[in-house]
Amino acid sequence: MGSKIPPLTYKVVAECSVSKARAGLMMLRHSEVRTPVFMPVGTQGTLKGVLPDQLIELDCQILLGNTYHLGLRPGIETLQRAGGLHNFMGWPRAILTDSGGFQMVSLLQLAEIDERGVNFRSPFDNSECMLTPEHSMQIQNAIGADIMMQLDDVVKTTTTGPRVEEAMERTIRWVDRCLKAHARDDDQSLFPIVQGGLEIPLRERCVSALMERQVRGFAVGGLSGGESKHDFWRMVHVCTDHLPRDKPRYLMGVGFAADLVVCVALGVDMFDCVFPTRTARFGCALVDSGQLNLKHQKYKHDMEPIDAACGCGTCRRYSRSYLHHIATNESVSCSLLSVHNVAYQLRLMGSMREAIQHDKFPQFVRDFMERHYGSEPIPNWIREALKAVKIELALDSTKGEGAGESSKQLVN
Repeated sequence: MGSKIPPLTYKVVAECSVSKARAGLMMLRHSEVRTPVFMPVGTQGTLKGVLPDQLIELDCQILLGNTYHLGLRPGIETLQRAGGLHNFMGWPRAILTDSGGFQMVSLLQLAEIDERGVNFRSPFDNSECMLTPEHSMQIQNAIGADIMMQLDDVVKTTTTGPRVEEAMERTIRWVDRCLKAHARDDDQSLFPIVQGGLEIPLRERCVSALMERQVRGFAVGGLSGGESKHDFWRMVHVCTDHLPRDKPRYLMGVGFAADLVVCVALGVDMFDCVFPTRTARFGCALVDSGQLNLKHQKYKHDMEPIDAACGCGTCRRYSRSYLHHIATNESVSCSLLSVHNVAYQLRLMGSMREAIQHDKFPQFVRDFMERHYGSEPIPNWIREALKAVKIELALDSTKGEGAGESSKQLVN
């Protein structure tokens, strides 16, 4: 493609007439991406247990790589010699990379943070690595991702006090350094990240400042890290209220099915999470009612597929009984369940896109929550979040009104 064509264009193709949900089309250098979209996480240039060809068969349009880990292994030189991550891993479609900033939280015991950047001690050989905004851009330019994240100052979601504002202000300063260091703007798009913890004024200030920059999309960070669900949805809501309509909105690190449905209703377009492949490694398969723990003895003689409505290779070929047989002692089970779980997430997003395009999204949400929670009460936070965007869920006197914080995840 010629350099005169922007590396990212985004168009809203349909909007829910009730909520903030919208369906869009994002055109990138390597593929078109229909939103809302879930991006499987291939941290080090691979999804655990899933081949690129299998992802293409599932119609996966975009996946995620991790800048911090790819910068350590295989490193910039190898990525440059390969011509970027697309060539290196044999993936022809779009890639999004995070900036490495999340490791400030996940590897905090190995990191020191100051205005220059983040000084990491490698978990592999104990060597030191200074990840600055400039170095993060250098790695991501070598990776060649279609969408890149700025290096942001990330704090745990439960942090309070002046450190939250400090991190938000530093994130704004760092995005300018990232934009200045970005060497491939004709091919790659850089998203700034909205920070501000659980404080609405800080989130609003951050959005306002980031919108002054010339960027093609925005990410919302610093959530889904242990905060209450009541705080979680309110921060998403305020960010999407203030972010521009004509650019994609990416909510980082969210992947539970109920959370995806709620956040699409709140106006989010893009999601990622390790959850589908991680839970597969524990022998669990995703279905609308939560998870099937296939290690459970009750599946020993169950000859049905995981999900009769799923067209993935795992569901077409294997029974619950067979998957139960291998779930506890054969590594191939992780691959088979990962394929299904990724297929489930992609199919869920496709169903939401279709519902939005036919202006039937509120009914889709009500039907999904009924299937997902069954006889259990729907948590109050979900009711409140959906009510904020004018989707009312019916009360069921036999179940009572949900008071739980978490999304239902496990079906024994």
